[in-house]
Amino acid sequence: MPEHSSLWKQSVDIPSYPALQENISTEVAVIGGGITGIITAYLLTKAGKKVTLIEASKLLEGVTGHTTAKITAQHGPIYAELIKTHGEEKAKLYYEANMDALNFFRYTTEELGIDCNLAGQDAYIYSESELTKQLLEKEAEAYETLGIDGGLAEVEASFPIDVKNALVMRNQAQFHPVKFLIPLIKEIENNGGKIYEKTRAIKVVNHKDPVIRTENMSHISADKVVVASHFPFNDSDGMYFARMNIQRSYVIGVRTAATVIPDGMYISADKPSRSIRYALDENGEKVLLLGGDGHRVGMSKTNTMEHYENLAEFGDKYFGIDDIPYRWSAQDMTTLDKVPYIGTSTTGYENILVATGFHKWGMSSGALAGLLLTDQIIGRENRYAHVFDPTRSKMKAADAMRFLKDNGTVAKELVSGKLQKPSRTPQDLAQGEGGAVTVNGKRAGAYKDEYGQIHTVDTTCTHMGCETNWNQAEKTWDCPCHGSRFKYTGDVVHGPAVKPLKKMLD
Repeated sequence: MPEHSSLWKQSVDIPSYPALQENISTEVAVIGGGITGIITAYLLTKAGKKVTLIEASKLLEGVTGHTTAKITAQHGPIYAELIKTHGEEKAKLYYEANMDALNFFRYTTEELGIDCNLAGQDAYIYSESELTKQLLEKEAEAYETLGIDGGLAEVEASFPIDVKNALVMRNQAQFHPVKFLIPLIKEIENNGGKIYEKTRAIKVVNHKDPVIRTENMSHISADKVVVASHFPFNDSDGMYFARMNIQRSYVIGVRTAATVIPDGMYISADKPSRSIRYALDENGEKVLLLGGDGHRVGMSKTNTMEHYENLAEFGDKYFGIDDIPYRWSAQDMTTLDKVPYIGTSTTGYENILVATGFHKWGMSSGALAGLLLTDQIIGRENRYAHVFDPTRSKMKAADAMRFLKDNGTVAKELVSGKLQKPSRTPQDLAQGEGGAVTVNGKRAGAYKDEYGQIHTVDTTCTHMGCETNWNQAEKTWDCPCHGSRFKYTGDVVHGPAVKPLKKMLD
């Protein structure tokens, strides 16, 4: 199987930008160079705002470059649950908001003449068991109640899985996310916006007149700050680390022996989850994208490479696999009520806005966030704002149970990780292998690279002190408490952590 390689990053020329090395001021500072940050910056500059976009690493290096790139309001069997927890009105607004986001991609592609393989597709949830068959029947009733264009339907004739039933949402779409966003990046510059890479925000001070402090020791003064960093780096403002569950999932891109690759986008109602769609590679040939096998970050019960192998076994069983040229993984956060947090970060901090908790549907949610945040910043009313308000506080019984369970897991991990006493030393590792080891009588983490050099770190997460676990598939240290991830060198890959793991000498 290939090294970590995303189809969306192949044969594309992503612009690069310098790090910020001085103190500057701007009307709006956007933190995060993924789909949410780029669309927000694009819309704000288009509206005449002075915008500065900063990215901790490189543009499109994060989750946006590692997605299945479905643009859909079908977010699994969610609408019956939304009706139960939020009522019909808000459930319908949730659907309409995501359809507005889908239409944003359509008209922006046409307006800017973007060639990003945008293609209309029907989206299906399929069932293989009696239990999920009944679940989809209930979801179909929710579709009818909300006036959603879809319902129970037959899957495409070429779909090889024997299903009990399937639920379709019509007129959805798929695309190439990086090819879509590169023209928007250029439009940000054309509209007078400034972009900086390798500029990690580490703190926002003075929330009424915000100043962003960066890892480079530069400062950005802004009237408004948009935190679009996937996980809010300023999570203490809204206690987001206690209000979201963080999952890691996997994708392989395969060349298949199947004579026909089915149209449509598919996701299973049964577990383990399976996502299926086709995409076009750099030569315009069809590649089948197979995703799923998710688990809580840092808590895989197996070697993480086995998740890719499970997807390959599934693909070979139903489609036949000739080659696996691509594989990648992504990180996703789900709020307690499964509705994203988009808007003012927390009560009293009206100048700090946030977008997070997209529940694995970052393409539609990212565009929705850009549209909603832009309206809030320029003072335009948006009828969806109250649905996604991050300060909403009414917690349903199911949400409360989920909150207690998730935070109980955090407490358990905080304690159990400290008690582990690894039997191996760094010298015991094979080349290309990492894991927990003992150094000078203490728990540490080590990775031996292909040259035999050992990289040793303190495995204590710099966010809140949990012990990170080794992810062999991505060569990272992953925190099971709140989802922070670090390279084997200790550098931050994903927040909420903003500081690297401490390096150690063995």
